[in-house]
This record gives sequence, structure tokens and C-alpha cells, in this order.
Amino acid sequence: MLLAGIVCLALNWLGDSLDGTLARFRNRQRPRYGFYVDHITDTIAALFLMGGLAFSGYVHPLIALGLLIAFLMLSIESYLATYTLGSFQLSHWIFGPTEIRILLALGNLALLRHPRVTVFHRQLRLFDIGGIIAIAGMAAMLLVAALEHTAKLYRQEKLL
Repeated sequence: MLLAGIVCLALNWLGDSLDGTLARFRNRQRPRYGFYVDHITDTIAALFLMGGLAFSGYVHPLIALGLLIAFLMLSIESYLATYTLGSFQLSHWIFGPTEIRILLALGNLALLRHPRVTVFHRQLRLFDIGGIIAIAGMAAMLLVAALEHTAKLYRQEKLL
């Protein structure tokens, strides 16, 4: 099933990338509709992805929940910035949707050979370690983006 997961990630990437490209090619763009459908679909996909991880036994359910919460909080920050600042930024630092899919696929391949790793003389699940790192990374991205956007909005809306 880990290999099937990689195939599903590739199909997800293809569908996610193709819809906007095809709309632009056909000159049939609907920006608000596309934005909404794309991101609500991503939200539902994240729920299924993290739910699947939680039930797989490869990651502790609380870590999967933490990943989902961190993803949703970062998404909310991005959507609020889009609304208040008028600019949409999907990628943070070097990580965007494509890079996340690549990391998940590589993680699945690593999981085939090494489902557990030794950290400080303790055997832990590989995806528990990766999940904790991902939660910390998304929390840092959220904090930096929120501080930057708050400061920018503060400068734009000075009181007279």
C-alpha cells in the first residue's frame, strides 16, 4: 500500500497541476471558483491523507492530528493574507505542494526499508520523527508569516 500511496500522490499532483494549466490553455479561467474548489479539495485531501496515516500504524494518531492542525492553520493564514493583503502565497520557504508530495513519496520509500529508527537509543517510528519535524516546520512558517503579515497590515493601516 505504500507504493500505491506514491501513485496516488502522483495522481494528486497531476490533477492539482493540470486543472489550472488546462483552464489557462483553454482560456476558460474562473479565478474565484478555481481558488475555492482547489483549496477546499486540498483541505478534504489533507483530512483523508492524515486520517489514512493515523490509521496506518506508521504514525501515532496524535502526530497525524498535529500535522492536520498545523496544515490547516498554515492554510488559514495563507487565505487570510490573500483576503487582507490581496496576494496569495502557497509556498513557504522552499516548500510548496510539489515538494511536500516528493517528501511524502520519499518517506514512503524509506518506510519500506526502515519503518523504525533509533534516536537517543530508543526505537521510534520513522513517520513519528518526520511528523514532529513537519509540525515544528509548519509552526515556524506560520509564526514568521503571521508576524510579517501583521506588521505589513499595521504599516498599511496607520491611525490618523
